[in-house]
Amino acid sequence: MGQSGNLRNSAKMTGFESSYYATFMQKFLSPFLYIQLSPERLSVRNVKTHTTIAERPDVAISHAPRRIIVAIGDNAQAAAIASGALLVNPFSHPRSIVSDFTVAEQVIKHFVRQSLGNGLFSFAPRIVMHPLGDPEGGYTQVEMRALRELAEAAGASKVGLWTGKEATDDELLACQTIYEGWTA
Repeated sequence: MGQSGNLRNSAKMTGFESSYYATFMQKFLSPFLYIQLSPERLSVRNVKTHTTIAERPDVAISHAPRRIIVAIGDNAQAAAIASGALLVNPFSHPRSIVSDFTVAEQVIKHFVRQSLGNGLFSFAPRIVMHPLGDPEGGYTQVEMRALRELAEAAGASKVGLWTGKEATDDELLACQTIYEGWTA
């Protein structure tokens, strides 16, 4: 009886070990997405599978009284013309990376879902947001927070922000454990 008690106790994980195990499993099982965005193009790349979706971030929205999204992406312009809907680009603004947060949220959610597929059980993705362009004075804290919140609204378990040149998969994988306050 004493031996089985020792075996049972030795099999227990401490808080640190269980959180380390959970973190390891999350890294192993959760998708890792790299999202580049600009007014002209939104690109979502799954860093692990090397698949990429890239389309215009346009949204066709029906007119009042009940505003409904008609189409998102490359099909939005044709859908807006055909149905008389309003064509909105939530990342098109002369002074800011996000011009319409609510619409931008729907666009990011749509592309994240599209890149992850229709799996019955899936882990929340880790997402790195990369705004393209080089605004005078750099991006503001408000813009970076908006990007972080867009990724969180799309279901991200962790969010990283990347600025500057395009990141390679190797750079992203090497930095995947650095998230809090992370800009490269």
